[in-house]
Amino acid sequence: MQNISVESSGFDRPASDPRTIRFLKAPITATLLRLAAPNILVMMMQSSVGLIETYFIAKLGVSMLAGLSLVFPILMLMQMTAAGAIGGGILTAVARALGRGGHQEAGNLVWYAVAVAIVLGLLSSAIVVLAGKPLYASMGGRAATLQAALVYSNVIFGGAVLVWLFNALAAVIRGTGDMILPASVICGGAIFLVPLSPALIFGWGPLPRLGITGGAIAVLIYYGAGSAIFAFHLWSGRGVLRPPRTPSKLSWQPVREILRVGGVSSIITATTNLTIATITGFAGTYGIAALAGYGAGARLEYLLVPLVFGIGTPIGAMVGTCCGAGDTRRALRVAWTGALVAFILTETIGLAAACFPSVWLGYFGSDPAMLAAGSIYLRSVGPFYGFFGMGNALFFAAQGSGRLKWPFVASLSRTGLALSCGWLAQHYTSSIHGIFIAASLGMVAFGGINAAATWRQSTAEQRARQ
Repeated sequence: MQNISVESSGFDRPASDPRTIRFLKAPITATLLRLAAPNILVMMMQSSVGLIETYFIAKLGVSMLAGLSLVFPILMLMQMTAAGAIGGGILTAVARALGRGGHQEAGNLVWYAVAVAIVLGLLSSAIVVLAGKPLYASMGGRAATLQAALVYSNVIFGGAVLVWLFNALAAVIRGTGDMILPASVICGGAIFLVPLSPALIFGWGPLPRLGITGGAIAVLIYYGAGSAIFAFHLWSGRGVLRPPRTPSKLSWQPVREILRVGGVSSIITATTNLTIATITGFAGTYGIAALAGYGAGARLEYLLVPLVFGIGTPIGAMVGTCCGAGDTRRALRVAWTGALVAFILTETIGLAAACFPSVWLGYFGSDPAMLAAGSIYLRSVGPFYGFFGMGNALFFAAQGSGRLKWPFVASLSRTGLALSCGWLAQHYTSSIHGIFIAASLGMVAFGGINAAATWRQSTAEQRARQ
């Protein structure tokens, strides 16, 4: 596999900070699990930020909730791109620099992360604010629902720079091996949102009643405060990095290093959402109950995303550090260990859902037709969730090495299979079961291609040592 590669023979410049040394020397499984635990908590708490807001906005009425639902997929795509794709590019660039012993280089990367976050944040604002009305209308927004979506979207995307800056600085800190600070800030922020969000929505005490706008402002305050805490930590010298007080003249090469990984990762992230959207469209042709059943079942896959991200972030950081230090053998061991952990966790969840689908689906309703369709989905796709987890773990390992050719191929294969096989099933079978089989094939392809490519690289590494 070309995912794991040596960028520098850094053993002549040994790392000095304890976290980097731990990445290069400590037992792999124990280190991964210890780092993954707070990260998984982080992602679950960050997912809860949206749930907190949704809970309170739902009390404003159906049109407000529907308007928020229109904005949610676009906001999720931006957050996933900022945290996992571009954030992954930042994290692994820092990790590789530290692995090479380049502490000054890693410190300088902080300003590049800030610059990338500001540019992409402004770009996100411009695109969504200008294209919001036709976009949400095309998604079914009408009258009061469309108006609510635009009000919320214009506020939240107007402050998109804060979302990008928060995730960029968190990625820098994670790249040094510090998973605790981002976890603490995100968990503390989620707790802070519990009173802040309803206070601004409903106008508690001296605060004005802002409605759905208040929910968006509360989220931006959360991201702004978190960004300030991360910035203080970095520039106060409390962590591993020592970024300069003011940025020097920026050059293209470090930006290219971040975007080389982050840009391709963004496409891979987008294909995950595109695959789910494609299957959603096919399921919708079988009726409202089938669509609702698939939607309820597919939410479990979205729940796996933060779980795998929590495991994948330390995988990317460790692989990046090892590659920077020239230790390809250990980088491959980290990749395989992380893939095995991710496979076991996601496969366990998938098998449990397949065996007892009503336990999960019961949270979303009791309609018999919905439960039947959702059960078909979970029994068809759940047993293959392990491939989804393994493929994503190896994707994060590829981010660490800076080589994303095979994860890119794997993600396109997943989408292509879901689209082509789903189309065939729709036109040549009368059961929705064929649509879900197409989704399963896509997962197997995604995990299998990444695993095969990694196995190929492992074999080449063994031959090189003989």
